[in-house]
Amino acid sequence: MTAIRNVIFDLGGVLLEWAPQRILERFYDDTDSRSRMHAELFRHPDWRAFNRGGISEDELLSALTDRTGRPPEELARFLDAIRSSLVAKEDTVALLHKLHARGIPLYCLSDMPVPMFAFVRDRYAFFDTFGGIVVSGYVKLMKPERAIFEHLLARFGLNAGETLFIDDHLPNVEGARSVGLQAIQFVDAAECERALTQYLASAPP
Repeated sequence: MTAIRNVIFDLGGVLLEWAPQRILERFYDDTDSRSRMHAELFRHPDWRAFNRGGISEDELLSALTDRTGRPPEELARFLDAIRSSLVAKEDTVALLHKLHARGIPLYCLSDMPVPMFAFVRDRYAFFDTFGGIVVSGYVKLMKPERAIFEHLLARFGLNAGETLFIDDHLPNVEGARSVGLQAIQFVDAAECERALTQYLASAPP
């Protein structure tokens, strides 16, 4: 196992809560509305385009209004509910701070639309622990594409073999490995810390 000098964290599902079904259940009482919105927003190509920075929030809302026939005011409130649902996972944030206290260089790589990221960036101080951040909405690249991992490595001058990537989505973990990064799939903070301990044990002080 190669000694790890740098650690990259995903956001949604790792440092921030991300549970679309729970968001839908809190916002819509009836199952038909939840199913329709899940299909027409989260499963629609427009959502990926929004994450990539290919369409704006206004364009997303306009297209979603046309597809669903829902009032735009309701859909705007729903997007606000999505934004507000991105709350910090305190146990993972605590792990992040432990690593930071040890002097381990930390980075962030996330698929997230610009307005959603701007919201959470202003909300949480843990972003200050990162030596660099790459967000899909800004760079117009997305996981698990090779290009976004290569972009991060080149931008911050990181050696892939000495860098560990943490993500809850297996295809993203596999994408990271395809460019030579070490990678683990996040399940919970406790398991993540156990895995990190193994990777970091042989790292130089």
